[in-house]
Amino acid sequence: MLFSIQELVAATAGEIRNADAEGITSIVIDSRNVPEGAMFVAIKGERHDGHDFAADAVDGSASLAMVSAGKAAGFGNLPMLVVPDPLKGLRQVARAARERSGARIVAVTGSVGKTSTKEALRAMFGGFGKVHASIKSYNNHWGVPLMLANLPKEADFGVFEIGMSAEGEITPLTRMVRPHVALVTSIAPAHLGELGSMAAIARAKSEIFLGLEAGGAAIINADHEFEGQLVDAARQAGARLILTYGFERGNVRIADYAPTAIGSRAAFTLDGEAFDLEIAGTGRHMMANAVGAALVALALDLPMPIAIQELAQFSAPDGRGIAVEYAKDGHVLTLLDESYNANPTSMRAALEVFAQRPAEGRRVLVLGDMLELGEQSAELHRGIVDAVAEGKPDHVVLVGPEMSQLLPLLEAKGIRAETRADVNAAGTDLVGQLDYGDLVMLKGSNGMGLSKLVTQIRHHFGQ
Repeated sequence: MLFSIQELVAATAGEIRNADAEGITSIVIDSRNVPEGAMFVAIKGERHDGHDFAADAVDGSASLAMVSAGKAAGFGNLPMLVVPDPLKGLRQVARAARERSGARIVAVTGSVGKTSTKEALRAMFGGFGKVHASIKSYNNHWGVPLMLANLPKEADFGVFEIGMSAEGEITPLTRMVRPHVALVTSIAPAHLGELGSMAAIARAKSEIFLGLEAGGAAIINADHEFEGQLVDAARQAGARLILTYGFERGNVRIADYAPTAIGSRAAFTLDGEAFDLEIAGTGRHMMANAVGAALVALALDLPMPIAIQELAQFSAPDGRGIAVEYAKDGHVLTLLDESYNANPTSMRAALEVFAQRPAEGRRVLVLGDMLELGEQSAELHRGIVDAVAEGKPDHVVLVGPEMSQLLPLLEAKGIRAETRADVNAAGTDLVGQLDYGDLVMLKGSNGMGLSKLVTQIRHHFGQ
């Protein structure tokens, strides 16, 4: 049982109607996937109102629906927890979950690498106890309280991803999570259109330190020019321990990076002691995420040898660099799925991985627009042309108006390229041209929909 009915009433000061369950097993906001005994929270969003799906959720597997007082009368005998505002009620339950928890809590933010680092922490903490971590990329104003509200009382560790698209958004979320360790994975030109400058992005990310528990620790990737700004913010927030890390900067340096048959390896030195780290993920950016996770172990006084051992299983999540291979008659097609998101920093990191990958057949890139880059968008897109060329692609498909600017630049370098207006225009032709032995990577912002093309490739070669 996640919460008893009495605990839910105490947390929200709500009113129970028509419910005979003793408690709930989980909390959800999606009526299409409701575990047995869950509570469905009827959040009103920009496009959908959860109240329209509350009855379906309870008719399915939910024991209870949290609904607003203004709409409760329309649900008749539906089992309900009636509150003034379901989103506010969810936040109240989240705070109750955090208040009762004895888990060690980590909050992760950054322009790039939040989800991958969260998954590295999940893998690492699995060797030390019971882990609760955010699913998918539930890192916004409803995703964070939803994940926190689902924190089991008996969890030993909690890992929460916190995102933002504007200044001030992280502050209430980190104060709700109250992490013992706050980790910033990167500062890069993501959401540059909304925030206006890299300094503003760094300032917004540094809000994560404002929620630190007394005596908490700050872990900061330093491979950017805003290391000092983040360190100052962590110090002002009262962090007892501040560790910075990176390939080029930081007081913990990553060195000797090299690809392996199944992933990559590197070394880092901590307090004069050298550690070798090998992971299933590829790319310097994935190694940096793993080292950041290892430093969280240090901040929580966990044995580093065990942490490194557990991190060996860490690999990229779907859409963030996962490599999938399809074999036939001794030939292997390798698909690098980077379709979830993109900004100039993550794009260059992915292109570096592509460049290091051998291929028996053709080397194919599908690059979609990097969104939300503001007035600098055109310049930032053109700025990746050399990184594209270094991968020695045989064929580049440029999807979207911004990426299409690269066509003459790539042709001038002797690289075959073509443009497509959107993913639908790119799909059928590309899948039909691929063959076993090829290497293909897809990278673009989530809004470009390249995941649809990934699905087509997987279905075609995975049959």
